[in-house]
Amino acid sequence: MSVTQQQVLDSLKQVASPRGVPLTNANVLSAISVTDGKVFFSINVDAAEARAWESVRAQAEAAVRAIPGVTAAMIALTAERKPGSSKSESPPPAPAPHRHGHARSPGVQPASAHRPPQGGASPMSKQADIPGVAAVIAVASGKGGVGKSTTALNLALGLRDLGLRVGLLDADIYGPSVPRLTGINEKPKLDDNRKMIPIQRFGLAIMSIGFLVEEDTAMIWRGPMVMSAITQMLRDVAWGTLDILVVDMPPGTGDAQLTLAQNVPLKGAVIISTPQDLSLIDARRGLAMFTKVNVPVLGIVENMSYFQCPECGTRSDIFGHGGARHEAERLGVPFLGEIPLHMSIRTTSDDGNPVVASDPDGPHAAIYRAIGSKVRDQLQGAIAAA
Repeated sequence: MSVTQQQVLDSLKQVASPRGVPLTNANVLSAISVTDGKVFFSINVDAAEARAWESVRAQAEAAVRAIPGVTAAMIALTAERKPGSSKSESPPPAPAPHRHGHARSPGVQPASAHRPPQGGASPMSKQADIPGVAAVIAVASGKGGVGKSTTALNLALGLRDLGLRVGLLDADIYGPSVPRLTGINEKPKLDDNRKMIPIQRFGLAIMSIGFLVEEDTAMIWRGPMVMSAITQMLRDVAWGTLDILVVDMPPGTGDAQLTLAQNVPLKGAVIISTPQDLSLIDARRGLAMFTKVNVPVLGIVENMSYFQCPECGTRSDIFGHGGARHEAERLGVPFLGEIPLHMSIRTTSDDGNPVVASDPDGPHAAIYRAIGSKVRDQLQGAIAAA
């Protein structure tokens, strides 16, 4: 059943803003995107009113999901401070009580009216385990182009080969690679609780934002939309029972990383780098960020560590060699292993048939399993306690 923008607008007419007017008349909606039953839009409000609007966002999301034919709904609350305003300015007076026979005050209570009591909890207090998932780990890098997604997928497969139940979440909102790396073209279905069912491939439970949008769609999202999307990919997916959920993070140290750290108690992070000094500088930043939010660093992987000619076997250190190992020693974190720059890893990734699955007895699969073994050993306590 095809879903139209008009159906979405009709459903949103039933949702009232904090001022009591239909959401469609509140002048806060972004353009509404509807593709193959997937609905995306944002609600744009002033930062001072954000708390009052959060329940409206939830109601809008529930209303859209109730439309027949809607398979996924991602609705973000985008809050921006008006020019000239500041955190120190006095809040406007609270609206007068509504009296029978008089129009309701058009004002919305400022954020100060919704603040938690003195000594309110920190953002990390919102962390909650994902039911059925024993350990969530992040695979991250300080910069793009270091082979993070290829490593995350083959690491997940290596953990699978060690007898663990493993899921893979592609949280790289701006450039999801997992659909191409796994050859998955299908869309996730919904269960009876309207949660998305991960797609099973290679013995992994896999979910990606790339399953919900077309491959050539430009993901031009504000920070709040990124945070909302990642939260939904964590919470609105029926992950089932997993020993480890591997999360392929976007490069950098921004909203996506903080959202993940604030949403779930991460059991650790794996940092991917190449031997180059520039990559190592960015890897340090990623490591420092996880340390600041109290996420254990499980170790550093040196990807593209060396090139081995497939014809003659000659080894060449194209990007230098050993930089990630030395960095791990300097920072006092485990060094998990070296992965070569090799044609078979690249071609199997491009073909959607990763090397650990396509050549399980080969030398590269053994490298990924060895890295997975070191990761598993550090997570034994969390897995055993689940």
